[in-house]
This record gives sequence, C-alpha cells and structure tokens, in this order.
Amino acid sequence: MIVELRETHPDWELIAIDNMYRGQVDAIGDIEIEHVDIRNRGRLEDALAGADVVCHLAALSGVDDCEENPDLAYDVNVTGTNNVAWFCRKTGAGLVFPFSMAVLGDPEEFPITADQPRDPLNWYGRTKLLGERSIQTFADGAFPAHLFLISNLYGEHVVGDMSIDKPTVINFFVNRALADATLTVYEPGTQARNFVHVKDVARAHIRSMERLLEQLARGETGTETYEIAGEEDMSVMEVAEIVRKEAEEELGAETDIQLVNNPRSSETVVDQFEVDISRAAQKLNWKPSENIKSSVREILR
Repeated sequence: MIVELRETHPDWELIAIDNMYRGQVDAIGDIEIEHVDIRNRGRLEDALAGADVVCHLAALSGVDDCEENPDLAYDVNVTGTNNVAWFCRKTGAGLVFPFSMAVLGDPEEFPITADQPRDPLNWYGRTKLLGERSIQTFADGAFPAHLFLISNLYGEHVVGDMSIDKPTVINFFVNRALADATLTVYEPGTQARNFVHVKDVARAHIRSMERLLEQLARGETGTETYEIAGEEDMSVMEVAEIVRKEAEEELGAETDIQLVNNPRSSETVVDQFEVDISRAAQKLNWKPSENIKSSVREILR
C-alpha cells in the first residue's frame, strides 16, 4: 500500500502505524512505521493528528486466527475500529475501511453485491460486521467513509529485498509447492471463491483516498460501499491445479494434490462466487488488472 501510494502521490505526507503483530518491516522506503496499537486510543490519536484521510487496514484477519483468539479479535476488529472511527468523527478525517465477504455468510444470489443481507457464519465475519455498522453510525453527519467488501486476497509485493505476502489459499499453495510439499485442499474442493490481487486492492484504496479528498472539499459525510474483487472466481481445487501445473513448468516439480477433511464447520460452500464490481468501476474508475496464473508464475520464479 505504501509503495503504491509513494509512486502515485509522491507529494503526499504519509504516516504509517503498525503494532507489529504480523508486521515484517520497520520502514518502507523513507517512511518509518510507528509502533502504535489501535486499541490504545490516546496513542492512536496522537499518531494520526492532522491526517486528512485514514486508511484503516489493521485487523486480526482470517477465520482460524479469530476462532483461536476471540478476545483479541474483538479488541482489534471491534474496539480498535471504533477508536479509528471516533478519531475521524472528532477531526472530520475521511476513512477507508475494508471488510470481508465473510459478513455475508452464504450469499443469497450471484453476482454478489454489498447490498445483500448480512449473515456471517463465523467470529471473523461477525467482528467485521460490527466494524462496518459502527463506521456507518460514526460517519453520519461527521465525515465521509468508504467501506470495501473485499474478496479473497492473494499475491505478494516486494519491500526492499523482502517479499511480503498474505497467507491466504493461493499463497499457501505456492509456498507448499516451493517446499516440495503436497497441496492439501479442504473437502469438497468444489467450493468457489473470488480472488483479488493485493496490488489491485491497493490501487482501489488510492482511488478511494482521491475521492475522499474531493468529498471533504465539498463537505460531504456518510458512507459509500464498494465491491472490490477480481474477475476470476473458481473452485479451490482449480486453484490447486493451476499451482501444480505452473510449479511443474517453472520448477520441474511434481506436486501432489490431496483432498483432506475440512476442519471448518462454518465456511461458505458454494460452486460459484461472481462479484459485481461495477460500482467501483463507475465511481472510483477502478478495475482489477492482475490474474492468478501469471501471479503464481511470478511468485514461483
């Protein structure tokens, strides 16, 4: 995100904060990352003082992590988000907030839109839903906010000489292939997901910040919600097959795929996952540009 911002808006003054729970770097280029935890409201407000727009990406993300650490998930995803939104309400700063498809539970129809009912199946989805609702309440009459319903992330980016990735299913498969390990697919394997590259999401956030600055100049408040997703929705088994084939071509590796028992009782199991991204295209002038096959090949190389 910082890399994309620096390239797109080199004149912007950037502040980066992280509590380093999952953090891997202390600086990105000339931007030092301040060690701040969003659960500490005083420290948070001091760090963000003077900000025009806040891009709130801090979260305990992922179904498993939230199930294993429910108190931490609540403190970060709910209390921490309330702290960020309260800062924006007091100062009038614009807010970018990504939440998750997990808030929907089993989608009622396809293509998916953010207008569908909320019925999360797990604690992760419930905490993100609480964050979404609190921002809607805080923003009303006080500041403009953009809420992003984001599909499954994949891909990596390079910071200095370090590759940073998010341990979601595609990256998990690629790392298993690089380690010459079996790709384990949770049953039934036909469950579909939509996938969006981290670089495409970063570009969406930048478009959002640009629009928020325009809205701030016009004195607009309240929330807008956008669907941010890729143009590829496929089954988990199809993703594993792509990684297996690319690993064979790039590494000469013979990678096995194994269907295993699904330990998650609260997971969406549908055989399609198309997402309507027309709203982001129209208002943010955004569309995804990355694709799974070439991204897998790039990581393997």
